[in-house]
Amino acid sequence: MAREPEKAVFDNVTLQCGQTLPRVELVYQTYGKPNAAKDNLIVYPTWYSGRHQDNEWLIGPGMALDPDRWFIVVPNMLGNGVSSSPSNTAEPFNQAAFPPVTVHDNVRLQHRLVTEVLGFDRVALVTGWSMGAMQSFEWGAAHPDMVERIGPFCGTARVWPHNVVFLEAVKAAIRTDAAWQDGWYTDKPHRALRAVGRVYAGWGMSQAFYRDELWRELGHASLEDFLVGFWEGFFLQRDPNNLLAMAWTWQHGDPSANDRYRGDLTAALNAITARAVVMPCRTDLYFTPEDSEYETGLLPNAEFRPIPSVWGHFAGSGANPTDTEFIDTALKDLLAS
Repeated sequence: MAREPEKAVFDNVTLQCGQTLPRVELVYQTYGKPNAAKDNLIVYPTWYSGRHQDNEWLIGPGMALDPDRWFIVVPNMLGNGVSSSPSNTAEPFNQAAFPPVTVHDNVRLQHRLVTEVLGFDRVALVTGWSMGAMQSFEWGAAHPDMVERIGPFCGTARVWPHNVVFLEAVKAAIRTDAAWQDGWYTDKPHRALRAVGRVYAGWGMSQAFYRDELWRELGHASLEDFLVGFWEGFFLQRDPNNLLAMAWTWQHGDPSANDRYRGDLTAALNAITARAVVMPCRTDLYFTPEDSEYETGLLPNAEFRPIPSVWGHFAGSGANPTDTEFIDTALKDLLAS
């Protein structure tokens, strides 16, 4: 279905924090082809530690993101281990010295990819799950004259305080492992990564998900099997410094945190003229529907369409076919508008 991943290289990139990376690699995957009018671009960013192939569940013939109709670009976020990250950046900016990167920094590079490399001046849709949703809002606020639609699901524009607290637990799980060595480890801190999985397990799905033992639908025979096989197994494939870098990006997500809006969230969201369907999950424990509904009220052209699911935040992960159908239908409606 997909071409091989491609790479855009940008030299001497100054980040919002003020540090300059001499070389930034933005790795992206494309699906479909540009049409003659160059008006069929969909940008579908990745999420916390997710990689381009992890987004493919929402792409396919007959779906809203149909590569026979749309040219779909999936840029890997900085810090995810594929694009420039603590784990793959050369000295002196490697490992714990990798500088703080914001959502704004990511979208600024994605904009350069879209305009300078791919040659588009319009984006039909920006959509994504979790941190991908955050990037959807950032795109809409940063480039309101360019983005026609946004379809964020299971993610808010700004990261609200309770979400910050959740991420503090993820960070502490890594930093309390002696093997972490302040980010200068040579051997993978296995205990840290297993602990991150355990922390996430209590937040990723809802109470009803566990009460109804829906982990059985993912092929797990017991709760402990789910905790080890699903949660620990996922995070053991990741790099701790990358997780910490992306957690910092997540905690500082705010489309108004830039020179254009100067911290005025209302102004930033009011500026998003794109047609929008905002899809939180009713049982998401950290990107809550209450926070999402408040933000949607500040968008001038938006529909609030919550996902009626007990799968919590992971309603947006592609794990549950019913939730996937809900998201796909909403995106079809949005693209038809």
